[in-house]
Amino acid sequence: MLTSSLDASPVTVEGDVVEPEAASKPAHRPYRARIVRRVRLSPSFVRLTFAGPDLVDFGADGLDQRIKVVLPLEATGFDTFPSGDWWGGWRALPDHERNPFRTYTARAVRPALGEVDVDFVVHADGGPAAAWLAEVSVGDDAMLVGPDATSGVTGSGVEWNPRGASSVLIAGDETAVPAVSSIVESLPSDARGCVFLEVPTADDALALVAPAGVSVHWLPRSTSGAEHGALLIDAVRGWTKRYVAAWHHGVEVDEVDVDHDILWDVPQGAALPGQALEGELYAWLAGEAAAIKTLRRFLVAEVGIDRRQVAFMGYWRLGRAEL
Repeated sequence: MLTSSLDASPVTVEGDVVEPEAASKPAHRPYRARIVRRVRLSPSFVRLTFAGPDLVDFGADGLDQRIKVVLPLEATGFDTFPSGDWWGGWRALPDHERNPFRTYTARAVRPALGEVDVDFVVHADGGPAAAWLAEVSVGDDAMLVGPDATSGVTGSGVEWNPRGASSVLIAGDETAVPAVSSIVESLPSDARGCVFLEVPTADDALALVAPAGVSVHWLPRSTSGAEHGALLIDAVRGWTKRYVAAWHHGVEVDEVDVDHDILWDVPQGAALPGQALEGELYAWLAGEAAAIKTLRRFLVAEVGIDRRQVAFMGYWRLGRAEL
């Protein structure tokens, strides 16, 4: 995941497991770190490795684990950023002391080494994160906000929840590539389904190991000149028509104004106590909000897939720079 202002506040995930004796400890907290590696993975992706002794307690839930990358202030760096239960303290700061931050996916966590990898999309949108990524180098101080393994909370910030479904449909644009990569690498060996990833160029197809029953398709826009999201929408529509059985139609879908509201619809658990979705399809889609809104309507309203079986996340909005 790589998002801008669409995820500017912590998101509480229902179903988090909290140990009673640790319930008072924040699930997420700030971590001081330093950049120790910078690797260009492809024309559009850069991996930064954050390291520091504080990161030995960084939670390693994996999957699409959301974390915050805090950006330094020009005058004070990270000196004014609150510690511990940081959110309230950050909101109370005056504007000139409030560090901006953006939401990403923890691509890999190595607690024993005190290291966290985060993959970034290289783009020039005029936002502070893009400017920071262009300038940051090995040796620079850094800060993350992420899960605390000592808090007793697990699964906070993780949306992937297939609940025993036998087939998966995963789709996203370049901003979702880190999360999708982590999810695919965690799938059981007997998983079945399809993955579609729309990226800027053919050279952005990263090495990704998937189970034999899961096909991975990279959709480079540069090859066809397609507009952002068009290849992803066509691919999901085509796959669904070929492989998904006909569910009931006419399901109502609440409208979301993606220019002003967050498109984030992640069902937690089955609709009825004890009810599971064994043998069903589970869909996870993330990326540009307008494209994901189109796919949301197609799968739920047109095809009639039970909305308990789908997770839709608008990570960003086309034409809007980071705030």
